[in-house]
Amino acid sequence: MKSTFSSILRTLVLLLSLCLSGAAEASESTEAGKGVFHFGTAVNPRGETFYADSRGILLNGEPILPVMGEIHYARVPQKDWRREIRKMKAGGVTIVASYIFWIHHEEHQGEWNWRENRNLGEFVRICGEEGMMVVLRVGPFCHGECYNGGIPDWIVDLAFADRKEYSLRSTAPGFLRAVGELYNQIALQVKGQLWKDGGPIVGVQLENESAGPWSYLMSLKKLAVDAGLDVPFYTRTGWPNLRGAAAEFGQILPLYGDYADGFWDRSMNDMPGYGSSFEMKESRISSVIATETFSKDDLTDKGDTLLRSYPYLTCELGGGMTPSYHRRINISGNEMLPLLITKMGSGSNLPGYYMYHGGTNPYHAEHSMAETQTSRTTNANDMPHMSYEFQAPLGEMGQVNERSFHQSRWFHQFLADWGGELAVMDAEEITKNSSRRGCFEFHNDYVRILHEEGVAYMVPRGWRVAGLTIDNASVQPFCQEREGKLLYFITIPGREPRLTIDGKVYKPKLDKTIYVENAFGKKTGITVLSPEKAKRAFKIDGRLHYAKKGGVLYKAGSRVVEEVWQETTKYPVECSQKQQYSVVRQIQKGSAGAAKQPVEEDFLHASVWDITLSPDIQKKDVADDLFLKIAYQGDVARVYADGLLVEDNFWNGNPMMVRVSDLVGKQVELKILPLPQNDLIYLQAPYRDILKKSAGPLLNLEGITMVERCTF
Repeated sequence: MKSTFSSILRTLVLLLSLCLSGAAEASESTEAGKGVFHFGTAVNPRGETFYADSRGILLNGEPILPVMGEIHYARVPQKDWRREIRKMKAGGVTIVASYIFWIHHEEHQGEWNWRENRNLGEFVRICGEEGMMVVLRVGPFCHGECYNGGIPDWIVDLAFADRKEYSLRSTAPGFLRAVGELYNQIALQVKGQLWKDGGPIVGVQLENESAGPWSYLMSLKKLAVDAGLDVPFYTRTGWPNLRGAAAEFGQILPLYGDYADGFWDRSMNDMPGYGSSFEMKESRISSVIATETFSKDDLTDKGDTLLRSYPYLTCELGGGMTPSYHRRINISGNEMLPLLITKMGSGSNLPGYYMYHGGTNPYHAEHSMAETQTSRTTNANDMPHMSYEFQAPLGEMGQVNERSFHQSRWFHQFLADWGGELAVMDAEEITKNSSRRGCFEFHNDYVRILHEEGVAYMVPRGWRVAGLTIDNASVQPFCQEREGKLLYFITIPGREPRLTIDGKVYKPKLDKTIYVENAFGKKTGITVLSPEKAKRAFKIDGRLHYAKKGGVLYKAGSRVVEEVWQETTKYPVECSQKQQYSVVRQIQKGSAGAAKQPVEEDFLHASVWDITLSPDIQKKDVADDLFLKIAYQGDVARVYADGLLVEDNFWNGNPMMVRVSDLVGKQVELKILPLPQNDLIYLQAPYRDILKKSAGPLLNLEGITMVERCTF
């Protein structure tokens, strides 16, 4: 290990002290926050209040610590929305965030499409019915690896023809008029579903990654308010710092983020600078986000003198990372908990993940609907045309990444039960008053690729809970049942379960309940779960339920159901090769300086297989729960149905997944291009070793299997 990473690899600890008068302090700061933050209506028809103060978010005046997860409704089939929202909720997400890609809704000027997968109103309604709050990220620029960053071609045409009137992402009058109509359309789609109406929408993000000027963001806020988007808070991404005149305090909350790795990086090395994401630090602005767009000066806290008067909230904490053509990142899932621990340990009071659920881009006959170097805007990277597999806790098809899903879920459940206590803790208080009791310690010495044997965890110190004082512990709090009469903890890798409670040491056996009597003679049950048992434990309606088949449990109406993904031989798949590749494409740099992905004509020379599905899959209700898993080695794989592209994949070592419902009754072809020896594409070990050992071009179809999504 290089010495330059020694500061990263040490164990990082942050003590957060429990303010014993937390309720009173929260009330005072709330009143102060209401006086300086200039947001919309925070009270709903039931008299419930939802607003932010300088520390975090309060519900009915009480501090909460919610979890926000991103899913893009237009990238997920409408028929799947309710199930996927339920799974996000099972993972501990309480606020759903989604970009509204303008280009998905007004591809041609004045022709609006809010149907099927684009039905924003229906998506928000489902979120509300499932008990989830919603933050709308309304653009006009979203990025999100979308073509033009989500701005329609017709707007780009006008901007190139008349920059004074339609200059993109500016206060140009024509551009703002078009944005005003977008916001009016959004408001019409979600009418009656704002918090003030009794609905789930609590926030609106304006623009994304904007360097200003401030007048532009304030113009967007005015347009949103004029359109009727009256919500408890308005946000912006807090990177970079705004150029020009200082932003007016309290108008828009800056939200932050950090990633374990970045597809946008031009480096061909492992973790170029991303080790800093795994450190606890005072700076809220990540040094690794948008490095292809903004300067180092943009990505600092310099000059933001009022920053600490805002709560520390995040909206893009890396729930995964998608591969680009030039940087084939492979996420293990072990990265998410350390990122969560370091941000919470640094004082964040809202973990907001990008992405929490992957998706698939809409098909477009003329061009990719993803970011590409060949487009006129948002053209820094080549991304898959169809796949938006972010390797997130829930994948493109809704499959579970067990490591990131469960490891983060355990901490999210702690936040659901005790997050209000954590939200009012003050890191400075304990350093000033060492006698104050009640704190949590956050530890991390994991760094992706560089120090993967490290661990991340949080443990209590002097924590008052259920009439007991947990002086210290080597296990992490998980949840409680029966109003604290039963407490659950989870083991930490490499540490023997041990708790010191009111001065007495306990060494509980795994998955066995011990009972501890408090000073009032009442007993509290304490159970330390093994990771294996904890993976099956889901708290639903106040008590733990255990998955019998190792799947995900979620509430479906009045029932608790279990979803399991498993390979099946019930529906055999036949695959026959009909063409061997005839040309090895030489990889070159594109206009933005990154390796250029192949175009459609290149696939005329690809290796080609015909895929034949079992006749038993003709029933639509069967096909909806079936997926092809294509294991291969090569450059790029594409699947076509009746000649139309339905799925593509940049090889990063993971198999390619394809919805069988897109293939039923159609002629299906798989095309794979060989990957030549090159120095323009980054692969992680051991995949770069596989390429090197192949000597020549790499192409190997390892097999195609059928995966079934089963619900019990």
